[in-house]
Amino acid sequence: MPLRHKSAQKRARQTLKRTDKNKKYKVLIKGSVKKVLSSKEKEGAETEFKKAVRTLDRAATKGIIHKNKAANEKSKLAKHINKISK
Repeated sequence: MPLRHKSAQKRARQTLKRTDKNKKYKVLIKGSVKKVLSSKEKEGAETEFKKAVRTLDRAATKGIIHKNKAANEKSKLAKHINKISK
């Protein structure tokens, strides 16, 4: 069903742009988290952890994910790194 109002058409265009941008960022987040969780060595995991934290913080700042979700993910990754060392 076509949108008849100019403002509704504009909002639909903006929503598509935002959705694409958010999906790309969420894929980056998931990939960086998987890299940390799949690494077997502590040194490699720590470098990937720093990259993942940067990505999570950026996403939280931009409003793509909630700041508490970013904090929970960082906590989960830190726990995983601490388990590796034992």
